[in-house]
Amino acid sequence: MGSYYIWTIGCQMNVADSERLGAHLERLGFQAAQAPEAADILVVNSCVVRQHAEDRVANKLHALRPLKRKNPNAVIALMGCMVGPKTEDLQHRFPHVDVFMRPQVYDPLLEVARERADLASCQDEGPVVPNPTGPTAFVPVIKGCDEFCTFCIVPYRRGRQVSRPSEEIVAEVRALAERGVREVTLLGQTVDAYGLDLRGQPDLADLLTELNGIDGLARLRFLTSHPRYMTRKLIRAVADLDKVCEHINVPFQAGDDDVLQAMRRTYTRDEYRRLIADIREAMPEAGLSTDVIVGFPGETDEQFQRTVDLLEEVRFDVVHVAAYSVRPGTIAARKLSDDLPKDVKQARLRQVEQLQEGIAAGINAALVGREVEVLVEKRDALGNWEGRTRTHKLVHFPAGVSDLRGELVTVTITRASAWSLQGELVAVG
Repeated sequence: MGSYYIWTIGCQMNVADSERLGAHLERLGFQAAQAPEAADILVVNSCVVRQHAEDRVANKLHALRPLKRKNPNAVIALMGCMVGPKTEDLQHRFPHVDVFMRPQVYDPLLEVARERADLASCQDEGPVVPNPTGPTAFVPVIKGCDEFCTFCIVPYRRGRQVSRPSEEIVAEVRALAERGVREVTLLGQTVDAYGLDLRGQPDLADLLTELNGIDGLARLRFLTSHPRYMTRKLIRAVADLDKVCEHINVPFQAGDDDVLQAMRRTYTRDEYRRLIADIREAMPEAGLSTDVIVGFPGETDEQFQRTVDLLEEVRFDVVHVAAYSVRPGTIAARKLSDDLPKDVKQARLRQVEQLQEGIAAGINAALVGREVEVLVEKRDALGNWEGRTRTHKLVHFPAGVSDLRGELVTVTITRASAWSLQGELVAVG
């Protein structure tokens, strides 16, 4: 019986793609290997959203070259956003790679795997639902992106927006719940655009309403959202549906209108502020996270300060910040000059990180002494239990020998930092 190993970097969509590829390979009789040296099929699932991620992928591929020399029959595959419609350059850079696959296009590798499969072990039929490895799972509901933000390569690699039929998603989530999954996160590059391309245009709020009734499922989440599609109907659904967690990720990227226009973000600073006000009116204690890019081409000190001002005003629970890096093939790479020195970008990055650390520490400190509901996911490195609140805050707490994975528990928060909470178990269930 053959074996496979998948190395994944990047967003949650990449994680979901790797899980699905693994499920396909397991249907063909392959088993997951714990290390690349033990695998017959080795897959690198790539990310190129930032230069640092692309460099890590390249280093990983180079590290696999000795394994290929040692075992010429091993199959090495590169999948994900590094792979575009043309692969000649990649084939030249990585001649030891046998298969190149664009995101969510598994057939090139599966054809090779079928040739090597033990036919007696094959179950390669029907819809594929990845086997859950814990009480939480990712379910892609829309692939691709139609926004074409000037800094982003994703639409060129993942293609245009295509929503999955709602009945297909409901069946998958129901199957996951039957296998013990308690929390499902719906995924998409622009997840709140779900359904706009489907007949009748059922939207994400409609889908959440359908999923909310599935027995055994305790929680629902979704990411990543775009301000353009975050409707009041969707906000109301998050507030009203008992299984949908009060946690919304809605990137704003920059706090200055001219920078937003250069990014092609299709909203203004004030429109974004009104959106946040709508969310907080419906859910005053909702957890809010966002994405920010600093050092975009042409960004002045004054424009950067408007981003800082917006961060101070909104006080997000989590901010994912990155310094702009040129992504070949994007509109920004073709039309804009990367004119800010690296040290300026890094200084702005540090300023945002330090600001957010203080904000998050203050938000979390206010939870000390309060009881929160936690879905227990696993034991942490110290042997304590680890899980998340409905607002997506990470909580650690000591417990006895009972296996609490998948349980909803009540925890009293005793300590807080910018990154996590510590607490004591109060009740199970």
